[in-house]
Amino acid sequence: MPKTNDAALAAFIARKAEIDAALDRIRAASDDHFFASPEDVHWGHVTALADHAALLRQITDAIYAEAEHAV
Repeated sequence: MPKTNDAALAAFIARKAEIDAALDRIRAASDDHFFASPEDVHWGHVTALADHAALLRQITDAIYAEAEHAV
C-alpha cells in the first residue's frame, strides 16, 4: 500500500492559502496607492515602497532561483 502525504499536503494547502491572502491584501493596497493620496506623497512613501519592493524581490528570487538563489 503506497504511503500518503495527506498531512504534508494539508499543511502545504494551508500555507498556500496564507500566501494567497497576503497577496490579495498587497494587491488591494496597491490598487489604493498604498493608502497615499497623490497630493500627500513624499520621499518617505518612495522609500517605503522601495523597501517593500526589495522584500518582494527576495521572495521572487527564491521562488525562481534567481540572484543569490541561482543554482
